[in-house]
Amino acid sequence: MMSNTEMLIRLVVAAALGSLIGFERERLLWAAGIRTHMLVCVGSCLIMIVSQYGFSNILTQQNVVLDPSRIAAQVVSGIGFLGAGAILARGEIVKGLTTAASIWTVAAVGLAVGGGLYLAASSSTVIILIILAGIKPLEEAYRARNQSCMLKIEVDNGSLTPELLRSALDLRIGQVKRFLVESRNPEGTDDLVILLSKVSSQDIASYPAKLKELDGVREVTIMKRPNDNGANST
Repeated sequence: MMSNTEMLIRLVVAAALGSLIGFERERLLWAAGIRTHMLVCVGSCLIMIVSQYGFSNILTQQNVVLDPSRIAAQVVSGIGFLGAGAILARGEIVKGLTTAASIWTVAAVGLAVGGGLYLAASSSTVIILIILAGIKPLEEAYRARNQSCMLKIEVDNGSLTPELLRSALDLRIGQVKRFLVESRNPEGTDDLVILLSKVSSQDIASYPAKLKELDGVREVTIMKRPNDNGANST
């Protein structure tokens, strides 16, 4: 049976490690912040302590065998309800997946501390913080180069073809996902709706000026991008 001092140390270490991960989420103003992560980590630590030592007196009885991993195992599946509460879905945009994952991993950190695995818990905390804070700029840079956008273009009848569009914007065939004549107007103009994929944010900003240089192009509007605000955002 562990001492009271060791038990207190484990609970405090779990709270400290959980707060570090929670602070990273708190600074981004997510619902699951410092307090949520600290509670999950301390709770997991306490469950692990109870699982290991809470039934030691029963083991002294004859023919009694307990599996100390059974209670701890329930944390892994049971913590999912908190993760589900952190996920928001608005149409095709899903937010909070990263926060839900951080809640799940911080529970694992708490279990490790509860089991006395300080090195594993501390190392995992550092790795988690690197993933949450350090990898995010790389992820955003990749997404900035792989945006999708929708253009609405008013042109004279038949003046803009897919081939001319690709040439003007320096696009590959696969990048033009949709080229649709939405309507034909009595004034002799067409309203085109064009969906492009795998284009950078800088390229998107330059498209109106490039298209207006073409003969017959009257107006170019960048409509709402399908992955604005980042689909599967953190």
